Amino acid sequence: MTKYVIQGGKPLHGSISISGAKNAAVAIIPATLLVNGVCRIENVPQISDVTLILNILQDLGADIRTVNRTTVDIDCSHIHNARVPEGLARQMRASYYLIGALLGRFGSAQVPPPGGCNLGGRPIDQHIKGFVAMGADVDVRGGYIHAQARGGRLTGTTVYMDIVSVGATMNIMLAAALSNGLTVIENAAKEPHIVDLANFLNSMGADIMGAGTDMIKIKGVDRLGGGTYSIIPDQIEAGTYMAAVAAAGGEVLIENIIPKHLECITAKLEEMGVEVEDREDAVLVRRTGTLSRANIKTLPYPGFPTDMQPQIAAALCLAKGTSVLTEGVWDSRYRYVDEFRRMGAQIQVDGKVAVIEGVERLSGARLRACDLRAGAAMVIAALAAAGPSEVSNIHHIERGYEDIVRKLSGVGADIRVVVTPDDGQAEASAG
Repeated sequence: MTKYVIQGGKPLHGSISISGAKNAAVAIIPATLLVNGVCRIENVPQISDVTLILNILQDLGADIRTVNRTTVDIDCSHIHNARVPEGLARQMRASYYLIGALLGRFGSAQVPPPGGCNLGGRPIDQHIKGFVAMGADVDVRGGYIHAQARGGRLTGTTVYMDIVSVGATMNIMLAAALSNGLTVIENAAKEPHIVDLANFLNSMGADIMGAGTDMIKIKGVDRLGGGTYSIIPDQIEAGTYMAAVAAAGGEVLIENIIPKHLECITAKLEEMGVEVEDREDAVLVRRTGTLSRANIKTLPYPGFPTDMQPQIAAALCLAKGTSVLTEGVWDSRYRYVDEFRRMGAQIQVDGKVAVIEGVERLSGARLRACDLRAGAAMVIAALAAAGPSEVSNIHHIERGYEDIVRKLSGVGADIRVVVTPDDGQAEASAG
């Protein structure tokens, strides 16, 4: 078993550089399936979800070459297989982007249902609605989602999203890029990674307008060519380290970010008494006094992101007064609450609402990450707690955070990786 061992109670000081955005990378990499030529993707985060999606493309027949630690060349020109291997795809949620990309390129796709974190009901009905509206037949049989464009090529149409769905918006964009005619997505999601995907596709020759608004127009083209593109910085990784400073105290310069993408997070942290100073491509985060209570509701961008809800909860556990968290996106995002209670947190959950009564301090405990963002929140809580903590199931965390131990150690955190063999004796450790 591999786990993080954290000695809490140390304020954080120094600087952290943010990696490329996970949620952009796991859509942009499948998008290379649509491109006839070599795509050089820069600022690629070194996380397990990226490794998985690259391995899937390689299994399909893509030529992949690592240029350096954050740059990869991908050539999907010679792929002729639209059936995705089952084992790898079931390990990640974002494998559903392969449906839109393969359907757009080949007019057909066979992809296993997605896996990833269990956050309650996360159907892909809005994705399928879009594919069907564009002229595809979609069904599930033999453990695969089968999609087939009638006539061999999708046809542009208007798709209205019944709910604001990031995944469906991006998947329909992928499917529409090489379609016949104009596709209009109404009630589209507006997240930064949607804009990044549109910018990537446009840089390869697509014709996409309106990304970042609630109406996106995609005029299908006959061909996309290769090129170079750099992924945006990760908004959620940056927000996670901002929340860590809020919880543990100290002063950290968070570099390689786009401050505008963080405005919804910054506003709530400032309300809690955290100082946030914008720089050109960085923010300086400082917390020296007592945290104040806050009420937060997660919403689609530009609202407070659901992917930051567990991390901000970790900080609110130490805020003076009663805070109310309302989850406006997913059904089951409070599974981490029992772990926080083991540390002395006072949290009551009723449906999508969590009421947090701030405590003076948290105590170290043995914790078990139940999903990606909850795992990051447990690390934050452990950094602020008195005494040692252990966080297990860290494979969840490594799905979305590059070098989290190195980055936190660099700002003074006492955190290390410990590998424990079956006999329970520590075998190796690294910091």
